[in-house]
Parts: sequence; C-alpha cells; structure tokens
Amino acid sequence: MANYAMALEYQNCIDCRACEVACKDENGVMLGADKQRIWVGIVEGGTTLADTFLNFYPSQCNHCEDAPCITVCPTGASHFAEGGIVKVDYDMCIVCKGCMEACPYGARFIDETKHAIDKCTFCDGRIQEYGTTACSATCPTKVRTFGDLEDPNSDIVKVLENREFFVLKEEEGTLPKLFYLVPEDEEYAKRTLGNVKRHKWSEFKDKYEAEANAKKPEWKKA
Repeated sequence: MANYAMALEYQNCIDCRACEVACKDENGVMLGADKQRIWVGIVEGGTTLADTFLNFYPSQCNHCEDAPCITVCPTGASHFAEGGIVKVDYDMCIVCKGCMEACPYGARFIDETKHAIDKCTFCDGRIQEYGTTACSATCPTKVRTFGDLEDPNSDIVKVLENREFFVLKEEEGTLPKLFYLVPEDEEYAKRTLGNVKRHKWSEFKDKYEAEANAKKPEWKKA
C-alpha cells in the first residue's frame, strides 16, 4: 500500500508561484492570497554583500505520519485517507479551528464556500491517472519529487537515498512527509542552513515505516 510524500529541491525554486496557480485551478481553491493550500516561504540572510543569500521554501500540508490535526479533531472530519494522505471531510467539519491550532505548519484555512477547513490533499483525485500532483507537474524548475515511500524504485526514494535532507519543525515529533534536500554545495549549505539537523533516509526509513504501519488501520478508503 502506497505511502505518499514529497522531496523538495528548494534551491531550484524561482518563486514563480506556478505551483500555487496550478493548485487553485486543479482543486478549485478559493481565490485570495490568504486562501492557499500551498505557498512559498522566503528566508534571507547574510551580513555582507559577499555572503547574502535568499532561499525560497515551497510548503504545504506535511501529511504527517503522526498528525496532531487528526488527534484533536472532535468529529473525525480530519482523517487519514489511503496513501497516508491527511484529509478533511467537509460534511463532518464544524469549523472549530482545533486542527488549525494544532498544525505546526499553518497549513489549514477556512473555506467559506465549503463552510469547512481546507488544506492540501496531495491532489489525491489525480494520483492514479497522472502519478503526481498538480504543483509538481507544473513546476518549471522541477523543485518537487512526489512518490511512494514504500516503493524502492520510486523517484522519491531514489532521491532520498542519495541526498541528505531536513524536515521543518522536527522537534514537534509529527514525522512530516515534506523532505527538503540539502544543497549539494557544502559551503553554501553550511552558510545558509546553519545548524539545521540533516538526515539520511537510512536513518529515517524504519521510523517512518513503523509509524505508517501503525496508522494504516485508520486509513479510510476513498
């Protein structure tokens, strides 16, 4: 059974926002800058012209293996779907905003047209037909690699096996499934990432597999 995730070569991001447009078009997301299933964060630093840097960090729901948004939901609206995708059942959502408060990544918003909380779904409606998400397919610089963590031949596993990566807000213990690839230029990586904790897939694989297997009985079929 697939367990979907995404690796991000964030250094390739040029902040064109094509992913945001594709997401809104594919999923019928409300218009407006504050109504986003995905977005691009910006981090800049350096103290002199010689060491100034600007990094773009595409982000969205991390589809955590241990998702706090699901734990706090009083109605079961927030749930795991097939593929380990975190979703919201709009009919069950009472807009209590508990999930919004619980999410460490600020990945949820209120959709007034649905009268419910909305968020990224990894474009689950198109995965079987196209094999990837709209944001991944439309990216002109190939920032995103989407795939199945349980398929050793998938592009994402091949990438993670060959590159170091980090995850956001690791201290929250949610086991997020957005993996940011460490720049291959070691000097640049040290200068721009500082002391961020880096990982190899061989270190993470067993932990993610164990958590996914524990949660699979909760995965709801579409």
